[in-house]
Amino acid sequence: MKNKVMIITGAAMGLGYAASEELAKKGAHLVMVDYNEESLNKAAADIQKQFSDVEILTVVADVSNEKAVENYVNKAVEKFGRIDGLYNNAGIEGKQASITEYDVSIFKKVIDINLMGVYYGLRYVLPVMQKQNYGRIVNVASVGGIRGVLNQMPYVASKHAVSGMTKNAALEYGKYGILTNAIAPGAILTPMVAEAFKQVNPDNPKAAEEQYAKHNPTRALGNPKDVAKLVAFLISDENGYVSGQTIAIDGGESNMYGNAE
Repeated sequence: MKNKVMIITGAAMGLGYAASEELAKKGAHLVMVDYNEESLNKAAADIQKQFSDVEILTVVADVSNEKAVENYVNKAVEKFGRIDGLYNNAGIEGKQASITEYDVSIFKKVIDINLMGVYYGLRYVLPVMQKQNYGRIVNVASVGGIRGVLNQMPYVASKHAVSGMTKNAALEYGKYGILTNAIAPGAILTPMVAEAFKQVNPDNPKAAEEQYAKHNPTRALGNPKDVAKLVAFLISDENGYVSGQTIAIDGGESNMYGNAE
């Protein structure tokens, strides 16, 4: 992956940071995108300190804003001349509430970021990759993109849509040497997941975490580094023929019916 140019959205923390670190370790140049400028700059500085030969471009962007997405793509091309990979990672959970009680404004925000943000990334990166006759794209769906999740209607809707868009991108652009896949992480212990456990049990989020882990076949939550290694394979030349897939990385939990003990 040496000298490949990789865009990572939501790069400041969680799955985005872990992937940025893994790709830098393999020699890729990074375009790190996030809406939080302070966190983004800190994340980039941390990675640059570890891997001094890697070039890093940071771009502050809200992925729900089409012009902001077009801008991060343009800046990547201006600096590096090409885009080899896109890790379409930025997303939010929203809140937990029943279907009839869900705040419609938050519903729309989840759709704008999780669905439209991924679409805008595809819309502006695919033409660049088409000209190169090469590209690798990894979109972030979720286990919420392959099954239902109680009290998270917009999140589930947006992530199912990401899985569907992934299939279409693979079908339409495979002839240009572009492979597009999605990953479906389960409960990976990121800041977003930690916040979800706080919503479940504000007084003792650690207890909520432990209770959730009991129902996983591995009896544990996932690590962002495990996800990063899967992303690094899918977004590299090592992946020569996997496309249009949504790959679960959840310790096997999505295979269960009900709550196994």
